[in-house]
Amino acid sequence: MYQGKMIDSHIHPFTDDLNESINIAAFGVTKSEEEFFAELKKCGFSKVCGSVLRKGPATFEEIKGLNRTALALRERHPEYVPGIHIHEADVEGSCKELEDMYHLHHVRWIGELVDYALKTGIYNSPKMMQIYETARDLSMPVNIHCSDLTVIEDVLKNFPTLPLVVAHPEDVGNAKKRFELIAKYPNAHIDISGTGLFRWGMLRYAVNICGSEKILFGSDFPICSPGMNLGGVLSEPLTDSELENIFFRNFERLTA
Repeated sequence: MYQGKMIDSHIHPFTDDLNESINIAAFGVTKSEEEFFAELKKCGFSKVCGSVLRKGPATFEEIKGLNRTALALRERHPEYVPGIHIHEADVEGSCKELEDMYHLHHVRWIGELVDYALKTGIYNSPKMMQIYETARDLSMPVNIHCSDLTVIEDVLKNFPTLPLVVAHPEDVGNAKKRFELIAKYPNAHIDISGTGLFRWGMLRYAVNICGSEKILFGSDFPICSPGMNLGGVLSEPLTDSELENIFFRNFERLTA
């Protein structure tokens, strides 16, 4: 049984004072900030990463507020690595946000970005592409929730040195197409949170197609169960080296 380090690269934490607006758990079992991080520690994760979300569309000022909530959470929970948001409504402000977060607050992760929920910008819009220029220059990975492979490929083609992490394999047919796209571009990666891993053999298939250096562990907690995803990975026929890549090496390399 694997006994090495484990990092969950896709979570969405919340604070007690903002519980109702940013706790997106479908069944609401995890009701407090302390319970949230305790659950991840119970599963054995030494580090966790992801963005603070909210219910409904957000303005640029509101997503800046979510970013600062992420910084505050890191102060209370040092194992948490903030993922921050950007917004096409303010290109200049978003670029400055990236610069400030990188240089002043030592943040190294963008996303998960969720335009479908926050309405912060289609991922390959001209304005988002301008913001990616700053992300590329800072070598900050961008984690996006996007089902449209043409949109994902447009970003990959235009920014061959920007580390792009696609969230979620999705189900069988889509997953196979996503793995083929990830394998095609050196700067493309995928996290295995959300739909997909419950299909037996999916991860072994993904490693065969993409290579284990392209795949990051993620749970999407509290939307999905971190323990279930953890069990799904450990039960697949993978080598220790492949497991190490998926559980921590890839994330540490991208955020070095």
